[in-house]
Amino acid sequence: MSGLYVVTGAGPVGWTVAEQLAERGERVRVLTRSGNGPDHPQIEKLKADVSSPGLLGDAFEGAAAVFHCVHGSAYSAAAWERELPGAEQAVLAVAGEAGAVVVFPESLYSYSEPGQVMTEQSPREARGGKRGVRSALLRARAASATDTVSVVAGDFFGPRVRMAHAGERMVPAVLARRPLQMVGSADQPHSFTYVPDLAAAMIRAAAKPGLWNRVLHAPTIPPLTQRQIAQAFAAAANMPLARVHTVPGWVLRTLGLFSADMRELGEMLYQFQRPFVMDSRASEEQLGLLPTPLHEAAKATVEWWRSELAAGPDTGRAPAGMPAGS
Repeated sequence: MSGLYVVTGAGPVGWTVAEQLAERGERVRVLTRSGNGPDHPQIEKLKADVSSPGLLGDAFEGAAAVFHCVHGSAYSAAAWERELPGAEQAVLAVAGEAGAVVVFPESLYSYSEPGQVMTEQSPREARGGKRGVRSALLRARAASATDTVSVVAGDFFGPRVRMAHAGERMVPAVLARRPLQMVGSADQPHSFTYVPDLAAAMIRAAAKPGLWNRVLHAPTIPPLTQRQIAQAFAAAANMPLARVHTVPGWVLRTLGLFSADMRELGEMLYQFQRPFVMDSRASEEQLGLLPTPLHEAAKATVEWWRSELAAGPDTGRAPAGMPAGS
């Protein structure tokens, strides 16, 4: 790969994609409404609304690939339906004119048989709510004349990942030796993806035209329970794990009667009440990538959180980007 690479959004995925490209010496342009993004001599930061096609032409000109890492302003089906399809169509249209492939981070929401181990060949026909929005977005990408790649990840963890089950809900509590609150079950196997591995897969996929116009899986470590990933963070921090508490499904459903946020979280509770596992081995072989070993990923995650917590609550806080629930 060489030339210009455009990244839309500076949440944990967009930020990490931009950093990895820049560290390889590539020229990167980051587009956000705020002008936020990594500080690096290879990175140009622009203020732009990616839902407006008329504003994207100059920004996309000469781009070899566009990494579209923007997500909804709220974690709700209503916000996603209102904001995401139009923004994706705008990006696809302008990227197509520029001759650029568009690479998307994607979640496991669309998988319609989540009780089975999810592979690249599993059906993605989920209906209704946030799951239905993700299915519709995948269908629209498949129908687009512009080349695309969607790279699916499990629940996020890693540096810059805040709004996640294995993010601000877990790591700061581990470091403070506070009891942990986990939704559903703490002991069901679940797929967690290290965000730098997702970013590396997106970059590698953009460089392989033979992998375009399909859905790939980001290299993902073998499934862990919520308790096990918390234990990995505790081991990386060289401290014992505090007591783990779980919030049963009936409690979330009851709270959902009074709180829209709890209703949105409750919709995805199935992911934590029974095994929720993806298999990335086929994509790993095609991409020539492997997931970062858990102890290395946990150490980098803990080190980042320690630096953030030491710096204060408002320092270096980037937008959350794509929700980490998968």
